[in-house]
Amino acid sequence: MSPCAACKLLRRRCAQDCVFAPYFPADEPQKFASVHKVFGASNVNKMLQELPEHQRSDAVSSMVYEANARVRDPVYGCVGAISSLQQQVDVLQTQLAIAQAEVVHMRMRSQNTYPPTSSPENGSPSAKLMPNPQTKSFFYMDMAIDQANMGESLWSC
Repeated sequence: MSPCAACKLLRRRCAQDCVFAPYFPADEPQKFASVHKVFGASNVNKMLQELPEHQRSDAVSSMVYEANARVRDPVYGCVGAISSLQQQVDVLQTQLAIAQAEVVHMRMRSQNTYPPTSSPENGSPSAKLMPNPQTKSFFYMDMAIDQANMGESLWSC
């Protein structure tokens, strides 16, 4: 029997009951190398020994994912990736709110129910979409589109 990736990297004999063998096959040496670099073989061994066998595979997948994230970003790891994705979601939600407001504006204009655009000189609101950075909302005439309520219809006001 050839040694598993862990025993090969650690230069030791791979025993029949090796805790690493089922999760770190010999043909995937990078998988254990990154886990070993971040967590250490001793800690991984302890973690796996403490878990029931039916949970070990998921634990190894999580350790591999976190280790790869830590190799790419040593400070933040997975949290950095999650934060970046959350920022992308926020930007896309803002773009969606603007697009939804434009659709409402177009529909109201095509139905001739939208009041004509007035000038700021006479004190009435402008028909321009303006962001409000304090509330993370967009105001379009008398209608506010809140980023927290993106799932709701704009007509439910």
